Amino acid sequence: MSVNPTDRAVPTSALVRARAGIFGIFGINGFLLAMWVVHIPSIEHRVGISHSTLGSLLLLLAVGAIAGMQLSGPLADRYGSRRMVILAGSGLAFATLGPGFATNTWQLGAALVVFGFANGALDVSMNSQAVEAEQLYRRPIMAAFHGMFSVGGVLGSVIGFGTLALDLPPYVTLGIASAIGLLAVWLCSRPLLPHLGVHTETESTSGKTHGRFSARVLALGTLAFVLMLAEGVANDWSALQVKEDLGVSNAVAALSFGAFSAMMTVGRFTADRISAAVGPVAVVRYGALLSSVGMLTVVVSGWLPLTLLGWALFGAGLSGCIPQIFTTAGNLGSGSAGTNMSRVVGMGYIGFLAGPATIGWVTTLVPLTTAMLIPFACVLVAAGCAGVVRRDSPTAYRPHS
Repeated sequence: MSVNPTDRAVPTSALVRARAGIFGIFGINGFLLAMWVVHIPSIEHRVGISHSTLGSLLLLLAVGAIAGMQLSGPLADRYGSRRMVILAGSGLAFATLGPGFATNTWQLGAALVVFGFANGALDVSMNSQAVEAEQLYRRPIMAAFHGMFSVGGVLGSVIGFGTLALDLPPYVTLGIASAIGLLAVWLCSRPLLPHLGVHTETESTSGKTHGRFSARVLALGTLAFVLMLAEGVANDWSALQVKEDLGVSNAVAALSFGAFSAMMTVGRFTADRISAAVGPVAVVRYGALLSSVGMLTVVVSGWLPLTLLGWALFGAGLSGCIPQIFTTAGNLGSGSAGTNMSRVVGMGYIGFLAGPATIGWVTTLVPLTTAMLIPFACVLVAAGCAGVVRRDSPTAYRPHS
């Protein structure tokens, strides 16, 4: 299915400003998250903990994130996603300070729970706001928001590495990032969409599925799980796979993640146009198939340029898939879009965390490159289940065959 150009609404100036505000929120979320990530080694050294202890503390961050996702969804349904974006975004900006001031394990653990909770709440609420904007635009615009998250992450990484090179203490850099985050949330949230309660779908207009963990939500969450599992593997294992398989230096191996993330970003800024032309099902099906080609290339390649191409194709194929799932989740139920979103995002996030851990366990049995057949299988499953993202919501843009 594709979008009929005659069905597209002409965006008002207020809607254009709201879209710009959502872009900013996604960008600042990526920025704040990257600022924490690049400071992990220095904070680990400051607190004086081992890698294994840090791993346990990162699980606390994950638990906080999942809790924030599950709480923010129903609250967004009741009070509006704009209010939740303001609360969660401001909370995340404040929470960015915590890890920088932590001096022992307990302080860092508490700081990461709060940081994770705020980040999870913002993830769901800003995606809910993005779905509302897409409904009013009546054409695909979701993927570009995720592209802006990637841009914010790149910006945060560059600035973070720069401040580390200047030997600035983490609490100074994260304090500045926190202030920037608060200002950005205040500015970007002003034009966001008010609570309109426009989410409906024919399968739930009777209210029978309202608030329930329906089969459709479970299917979308499962699809998000397998795709984000594959993405998590690429984030954490791509560089090590190239280093071990090809025997290159750390610097050269890092090019694999660079190729993957660059194509993820480019793909997110182009996926909306593709979705408008061919429909969300095709984006997920053929995107997942492209990813499978990329991962198979990685597994069989013994030549660096070909391996890098494989990781690039893997990222390009994955780039547009998750936005299609989130948009569909946001159009599933009258008054329960945020709740549905929180469940789907939460299941996807569990997959994102489970993927790297699973690869680690499997590598005790087989070589790392062979273990990459797991994300290969995941994207093949996603390609076969792509029909789950088909949308027939009257409140979103109107598709036609």
